[in-house]
Amino acid sequence: MGKSRTKRFKRPQFSPTGDCQAEAAAANGTEREEDDGPAAELLEKLQHPSAEVRECACAGLARLVQQRPVLPGLARRDAVRRLGPLLLDPSLAVRETAAGALRNLSACGGFEVCDDMVTKDIMTPLVALLKECSAGLDSNEMSPREKKDQNRNSVENIANEAMNVLWNICECSNRAVTIFNKEGCLEIVLKYLSRFPTNVDLAISVAYCLQTVTEDNPELLKSFSAPALHVLESAMLSPVSSMEYILLKTLVAGTIWNLKDIIPSRSQAEIINAILKILSDVLDLDAGETVIRMHEAEKQRLEAAAETEDVQESASRDALMEDDEMEEIPHKRKIRRKTFISDLLPPTDQELRETVALLTAQQTALEIIVNMCCSEDPSDDEWEELSSSDESDAFMENSFSECGGQLLSPLCLSHEVHTAFTNYLIPKKVIFEKTAFPNSTAVDICSRSPTWKSLVRKMNTIQCRALVCLQSLVSLLDVDHLGGPAALQTLAQHLSQLLFSQPDFAKHVDFLEAISSALRALLQTMASKNISQCMTPDQLMTLCTAGIHSSNTGVRVNVVSILGITGSVLAKEDGTLETLKTIGCFLLEVATKDPSLVVAGEALDALFDVFADGKEAERASVQIKLLSALKEFQPVFKMKIRKEGRGKYSPDQLCVLDNVKMNLRRFVAYQETVEERLTA
Repeated sequence: MGKSRTKRFKRPQFSPTGDCQAEAAAANGTEREEDDGPAAELLEKLQHPSAEVRECACAGLARLVQQRPVLPGLARRDAVRRLGPLLLDPSLAVRETAAGALRNLSACGGFEVCDDMVTKDIMTPLVALLKECSAGLDSNEMSPREKKDQNRNSVENIANEAMNVLWNICECSNRAVTIFNKEGCLEIVLKYLSRFPTNVDLAISVAYCLQTVTEDNPELLKSFSAPALHVLESAMLSPVSSMEYILLKTLVAGTIWNLKDIIPSRSQAEIINAILKILSDVLDLDAGETVIRMHEAEKQRLEAAAETEDVQESASRDALMEDDEMEEIPHKRKIRRKTFISDLLPPTDQELRETVALLTAQQTALEIIVNMCCSEDPSDDEWEELSSSDESDAFMENSFSECGGQLLSPLCLSHEVHTAFTNYLIPKKVIFEKTAFPNSTAVDICSRSPTWKSLVRKMNTIQCRALVCLQSLVSLLDVDHLGGPAALQTLAQHLSQLLFSQPDFAKHVDFLEAISSALRALLQTMASKNISQCMTPDQLMTLCTAGIHSSNTGVRVNVVSILGITGSVLAKEDGTLETLKTIGCFLLEVATKDPSLVVAGEALDALFDVFADGKEAERASVQIKLLSALKEFQPVFKMKIRKEGRGKYSPDQLCVLDNVKMNLRRFVAYQETVEERLTA
């Protein structure tokens, strides 16, 4: 698993529609006070003899589960056990809507709901459904009852909904992944993936699921045969260049990276180059220009459709006027046809779908690059919060792993990955393109369109992922491969400009965390290579003052680390006394007052770095009374670790905090000698 957990984007959610408008309206209009009312009614109708009523009830539940307050009520009424059997209902329409309801439930409910779904044995009917769909695709035959109302596309639609349920659950539950392995689901989903030339939507759902289940799953890796790898290779190398296929190829590239341990060594360089070629091609595309172009294409298509409709209406009116019996026909502007469930599904305009696919592909590509930068890391919840302490270097968070209780150590890129990154200019594309703010024209267009508005957040997410990717690349690539010292100074100016061009940057937590992580890694690299840094003391304190008040622990860890890095450089220069005193007072306050021991430990780490050496640093430490403050805080810190540690922090974090505690004792002893020498 890489340093940044790959996150899926939220797909357009299934909506209840058609003849079940009454149930949908009831569900949509209910929030807190009567959540059990419509839930009970809809769940009761799941047992109705009429397939149409069961279908409408499933569709109503699909809408209802999107309201978080109703989820506990649905859990009390055993909604999962009631919906599960309908995955194998005689009616294909009921199967599809039941899978849609479970898809929304698993997507909206999160980890707890998904784990509860596994506990309530949803995997049994789900796996059975996937096997039946696979058999149906094989035979190209249906039972007479099904054949009357459905066709082959229905089986693929059901399989697509079921794959999304499987993906959601496997991403949230290790038990579900174990069942996936045990039930031989790999063969089934690969069969679905092989249909990518004719059903890219189904293939994309499979690719998401495969990227999830192949992560840290050595048992499954044993099941990949040569034909299985060939299916993945065929999808990844598909010549189709539409944006949906670009997304598919990107996801499959991520899956193949997860399989790197079973790829023969003689083929690894070729595979890595193929993966990075795909990622490079994805990042080459200008997302902002694509948004502008596709939105204009949609506008022109809708205008043309409206003109065509007006012409048809005019022709119809002319025909009616010529009819001798026109007066017997009630005047209506437009005859309304019967409304079917499919009529009210979320809009599937191709331009919007393709644009979303491209933005998602770029986000995924950046996340894969981050994962390629590391071979191992702490768990998902810990990687953003780990801090460390060492007397010579401030260890950068997000770039380290622990083994056997030892201190964390930096990871290195393999030679093949390092070379491929350079060949495909991945650092340049990330640094100079994707970390910039989204195209302002594209943002303005999306902001004014209700259906495109969500793309603004997607574009901002790409920028944040690019900054995290930049952090990894700066930490692990050689300075020469990043363009040399001058390029790093330009990059520092670029990041400073990004940060301070936003007066309210502190309000954008995701952006602040991402850019502070990138700055931290960059300044650390520059400091280690004695490259002069470009942030002024005023800019530095503005960033840190805003960041330290963030509710995000990662942001606070980053800003104190940045202070430590910058302060350690200034400590070796003349004329920096006042700045060092400001930094020291700031870090001391954070260390003694921040509610998180992780942040407090990082602040102590920074103090050790800033005041470890240098005449100006020694003078500053005496003037701010650093020794007496640390002596007073030392027993408090020790007590906090003992009282709060085991309940609130992971074993990895406790190991780091114990190391900080030990270094604090050593640093106090060192400061005693400094103070004695200066006051003698």
